[in-house]
Amino acid sequence: MTIQNELTRMLNIRFPLVMAPMFLVSNETMLREAITSGIMGGFPSLNYRKEGELERILQSLNGLLQQCKGQPGTYAVNLIVQKTNPLFEKHLAICVQNKVPVYITSLGNPKTTIEAAHAYGAKVFCDVTNIVHAKKANGHGCDGFVAVGQGAGGHAGPFPIMLLIESLKKNFPDKPVLAAGGISSGISILSVLTAGASAAYAGTIFIASNEATVLSEYKDAIIESGMEDIVLTERISGTPCTIINTPFAKKIGLRQNWFEKMLSKNPRTRKYFKMLVEIKGMKKLEEAVRPGNHNNLWCAGQSVEMIDHIKPVKQIIDDLESEFEKAYHTFNSTIHQ
Repeated sequence: MTIQNELTRMLNIRFPLVMAPMFLVSNETMLREAITSGIMGGFPSLNYRKEGELERILQSLNGLLQQCKGQPGTYAVNLIVQKTNPLFEKHLAICVQNKVPVYITSLGNPKTTIEAAHAYGAKVFCDVTNIVHAKKANGHGCDGFVAVGQGAGGHAGPFPIMLLIESLKKNFPDKPVLAAGGISSGISILSVLTAGASAAYAGTIFIASNEATVLSEYKDAIIESGMEDIVLTERISGTPCTIINTPFAKKIGLRQNWFEKMLSKNPRTRKYFKMLVEIKGMKKLEEAVRPGNHNNLWCAGQSVEMIDHIKPVKQIIDDLESEFEKAYHTFNSTIHQ
């Protein structure tokens, strides 16, 4: 089933689905499967922090796009654009040099990224959790929004995804919206498209893939957890982030103490304290994906509720498409003129 809208044409994808960028999870094999399946695969630049790593994967993916020229499928790089990311400027320069086709910005001012990307024709989509964020991103000329709603994996938003989509389309009718939060079935993809989104944005379901190189315990936790097992923590980056409520997560707590909150709000200490929190959080997440580690701190969204099996990436995409088509025809059959 081929679906065409302004976003699929803009990005040259066959089906309105994005494999969301996931810290320590997204890898080259997963991205290549997404591209050859005709969707967009995303990855965080911070997955490749060693010298030469980011250049190598970008050259490999660009080679694949050239090899598949004319066929649908593309990739996006997720940049953390806030000042606390010490690699932002370096990674942006590498991405521009390698002419990354699509950017997704998170947690900061996207102005620099948008200007650099538009200089050579790339597209930029900005994570937004509310209309205030969206107005700022729109003012800088973004090409669209990633609407991050309740229950999304990672830095989730406070509002229901359907309401956030409708509000974004009401305020910015010409901007395509990618819907993130609770996407793990064809029915959920149909739902967000019906609400006005141009594509669905799914991450957690791809953690439970053969190609994801995370620990089997992490994948098992995705399958065994329900939506009530997903909690928000401030302990990773200072910004509320969704994780599985493991014994270690309960042990370290979900909230910052009063002193930490004071440091994170003080104009003099905010930048450096937040940077320290993020570095410590990244180390905890990295430790959690290493064999033999029992301090399990695993990111996931509430869509774990509907994930029951580990599958190849291509099968996940195929299943989402077939479920979407079935849901579409089922809904159509209930409409009587």
